[in-house]
Amino acid sequence: MMQTQTPIIEVRDLGRIFGGIVAINDLSLTVREGTIHGLIGPNGAGKTTTFNVISGFYPPSRGKILYCGEDVSGRPTSALAERGLIRTFQGTTLFHEFTVIENVLLGCHRSAKAGVVSRILGTDRNIEAAARAKAYEILEFLNLAHLADELTANLSHGHQRALGLAVALAAEPRLLLLDEPFTGMNPEETRQMIQLVRRIREEQRVTIMLIEHDMQAVMGLCDIITVLNFGTLLTEGTPEEVRTNPAVIEAYLGTAIDAA
Repeated sequence: MMQTQTPIIEVRDLGRIFGGIVAINDLSLTVREGTIHGLIGPNGAGKTTTFNVISGFYPPSRGKILYCGEDVSGRPTSALAERGLIRTFQGTTLFHEFTVIENVLLGCHRSAKAGVVSRILGTDRNIEAAARAKAYEILEFLNLAHLADELTANLSHGHQRALGLAVALAAEPRLLLLDEPFTGMNPEETRQMIQLVRRIREEQRVTIMLIEHDMQAVMGLCDIITVLNFGTLLTEGTPEEVRTNPAVIEAYLGTAIDAA
C-alpha cells in the first residue's frame, strides 16, 4: 500500500481527565494514510486511554479527533465503525463456544445488513451465502481456512489472535487500531503475526495504528512511532530516531530499547 501524506487521524490538543486525574494532556499527533504507526510508552503513559478516545469508548475532555478530515470527537464506537475505524483489544474478544467461521460471520454484521441470528441460522439465505463466502475469503487470507469449523476454544493462542484480526477485517476497516497484538506470543507466533499485519497493510490497503510493548516487533514493523510518557508526547519519529533518542532511553530505563 502506498504511503501518503494524507492524514487519516489527527489528534489535536487532546485531553482526557478521570476524576481529577489527567490521563492525557494536550496530545497532538497525526497518522498518515498507508502507514503502520506505533504508539508506545511505559506503563501508565496513556496509550490505552488514547486508543479509547480515538475509537469512541471515551469522549475527550478537551481537544479534537479528526478522522478523514471530519471532526468525530465524542462519536460512539458504532458510528466510527460504520466509517471504517475498527479497534481490537488486548484480550481477544472472541466467542469461544462458536466455531472459527461463526466468529468471522459475526464480524460481518456491519456490511452484511442482516441480523446475527438470522445469518448464523441461515434464515436469510442470500445474505448468509454472501457473508459466508466473505468470511472464508478472510480466513484464507490469514491462513486460517483449514480451521474454519474448529471450535475457537480449541485454538492455540497465536491462532486466536489471528482470528481476532479476521473478525476485525470482516468489518471492512480503513483504519485498524491494534491493542498489543503480540502479547503472550512466542517468537514464532510473533513472527507470523508481524507478517500478517504487514499483509493487511499492503494487500488489504488498511492503515494500522498499534500499541505494543514488544520493542523488537515495534521497531521492525512501524514506519512512525509516537512515544507517550505521563499522558504527554515525549517524542515521535522513525524507529531509528526513537531508538536513539535519549529521552526515550531514559523513560524506559534503557532496557526495552536497548534490547530491540
